[in-house]
Amino acid sequence: MLAGLVGLSTPLVGQGGALSFGIAGTLGGGWQIEALDVGYTRAVHAGPIAALGLSARLGSFIDEGAIIGGARGFVFGTTLAARTPTATIAELGADSNASRVGLDLTVEATGYVGSRSPLPVGSPWGAISVLPGLRFGDPNSARFGLLLGPTVFLGDVTEVRAFIGIRVETPLARRERHP
Repeated sequence: MLAGLVGLSTPLVGQGGALSFGIAGTLGGGWQIEALDVGYTRAVHAGPIAALGLSARLGSFIDEGAIIGGARGFVFGTTLAARTPTATIAELGADSNASRVGLDLTVEATGYVGSRSPLPVGSPWGAISVLPGLRFGDPNSARFGLLLGPTVFLGDVTEVRAFIGIRVETPLARRERHP
């Protein structure tokens, strides 16, 4: 993972780097994870992979059956994600400044640790998620994404849950080289 972080942290001259912020949650089974995501995404254009991302996820376990005081413990995760190119399905706005709506697919691998985990997978555990996504915005400026798909928890037991993510990506400023 350290090698991936070093690769993602190289200078951004001519690269498509972006910061990402969002929320992530798992659904089902009474106890759910609700977390904030903060990460870095970099364009790679390697075959079917258009971007790689590395992010941190910090949240808590939430008892959806509780009216008051449903939070229990904390959860931290580190996620490595690969995303396909976004296929444009519509363009909205003026021709000179159109916003695009598109579809893509993100595959995530996440390592989690938690305190006071109510989940039967134990701690630590891993997860693999396959997330079809709907993206809004200009690829050269801020974009919003809605991701929804299955996630498989791998730990003491294997468990499948639904995953939902809402993310905003904003490109980093590019430095210009002067001769």
